[in-house]
Amino acid sequence: MILPATPAALVTQKSVIELLYDVIDPELGINIVDLGLLRDVEVEPDGVVRIKMTLTTPACPLGPYITDEIHQILEQVAAITDVDVEVIWDPAWNPERDMSEHAKKMLGWNH
Repeated sequence: MILPATPAALVTQKSVIELLYDVIDPELGINIVDLGLLRDVEVEPDGVVRIKMTLTTPACPLGPYITDEIHQILEQVAAITDVDVEVIWDPAWNPERDMSEHAKKMLGWNH
């Protein structure tokens, strides 16, 4: 489904992050935002979205799946002209630091 046309100026970092809540890590069943996998989201004036993210481990076999899901969700927005996803490893994912309280509760962490 293609979402209604949105002027590129209305595509913001916040609106992109909101869409990324729909990208679920299938192993953990939690979205990549609450997992704390996003490192940076930039939206350029021409509608190009650049995302830097990490994965839970360098050996994570789901990297291609997750990046494909990011592309599929963001490419539904007509004002987004291109999506560039870069997987980085510095800083390494740290669940204690990076996960939201919501994700920690979903995983049964008691603090």
